[in-house]
Amino acid sequence: MSYRNWILPLALAGLCIAVPVAYRIETDAASGYTFAARVYGPGVDNLSASDPYARYQWGLRNDGELQYLEVVNKFRDSNPSLASRIDIANKLGIPAPVAGPDAYEVETTDSVEGIDINIRPAWDLYDSSTQEHRPVIVAVLDTGIDITHPELKDAIWVNEDEIPEDGIDNDGNGYVDDVSGWNFFDNTNKISAGRDADHGTHAAGTIAALRKGLGIAGIADQKYVKIMPVQVLGTTFGIGEEGAVIEAIRYAEANGATICNLSFGTEVYYPNLEQVMRESKMLFVVSAGNGDAEGNGVNIDEGKLMDYPASFHLPNVISVANLMFDGNLAKSSNYGAGSVDIAAPGTYIVSTISHGGYGFMTGTSMSAPMVTGVAAMLYSYRKDLTLQDVKRIILASVRKLEGMEGKLSSGGILDAYGALTYGLE
Repeated sequence: MSYRNWILPLALAGLCIAVPVAYRIETDAASGYTFAARVYGPGVDNLSASDPYARYQWGLRNDGELQYLEVVNKFRDSNPSLASRIDIANKLGIPAPVAGPDAYEVETTDSVEGIDINIRPAWDLYDSSTQEHRPVIVAVLDTGIDITHPELKDAIWVNEDEIPEDGIDNDGNGYVDDVSGWNFFDNTNKISAGRDADHGTHAAGTIAALRKGLGIAGIADQKYVKIMPVQVLGTTFGIGEEGAVIEAIRYAEANGATICNLSFGTEVYYPNLEQVMRESKMLFVVSAGNGDAEGNGVNIDEGKLMDYPASFHLPNVISVANLMFDGNLAKSSNYGAGSVDIAAPGTYIVSTISHGGYGFMTGTSMSAPMVTGVAAMLYSYRKDLTLQDVKRIILASVRKLEGMEGKLSSGGILDAYGALTYGLE
């Protein structure tokens, strides 16, 4: 069984596995932070003044200042076969059937102000509350996570019943020295933290990076929301096996996790995995998938291309599509009102990556942690809610958008403030 790790889709036809590449933002003591991503902006008003990269977090606050330029083949829709021959010829440096400006054009996508998750008023509400918030453990089943990243080190779950590095299974849970989770890919307590951990680190940062202090702003308050690193994917291709995922789910729930982020998928149906997820009491937030081999989003309700676990249709799962900053689904995002519930920002999302860095990534892998972060925030803020209530409220409080009806069960996009205030106003 091979799980696809949805990150930044390549622009070449015929590739169905995305390579884990991030546009990195490096820290330089002399010149400060430098961006390498081809994103136009930034916004005129920083989302979080203490976080220098927060101005690029359009998913949290979109002021309409971003613009995306893409060079596209003019024949990609009218004559895909010709477009493919042109692209291959240009790549190989041989004469193309149609050359130069006659074959390509620049396609511009402008952002629309307000297409975001409406987080600022939600933060104000959460932070101003005088009631003690509920502690929440979020299991991130993914690649490794850089647990020493300055943005994340205080957000990482700690197994307080385990004595670090004494070689003894102190809590008797079957895992020796699992102080900060477990690596089911390598069967070790060492969570990978190198470049192959970019994907998991990126997801963790979106959910609960430190707010008001370093580079970006995470959605949930890491004082109350902790990330449990549970590695199930590995190598530079981000692949994994069913058995590891099943054991990881059992481990996460047994050790206190209540919400589980799954930013990966497979086209193969595995009944044992479906059963384990169905029987779990956790709330799963899953990515809907990034389309077919050419990177074109598909309706996974039709059965021609399934994407699991989104296609399991379980009552404890929220399946998430990729929202562009213009209010449309990304071209690569899967959809289907019977299988996909909600859309959240997933294109050019800046977050934490390995070695203390920051980077942009694109895909439904980035959309799922947006919903996970809000789910954790809501569950922490509203202590009267069950996890079933959390799912119901997140889907009931969406902001409806034209074009989403018939593609998503909720017909709308994630609204953090709407979720926190649902039923209270």
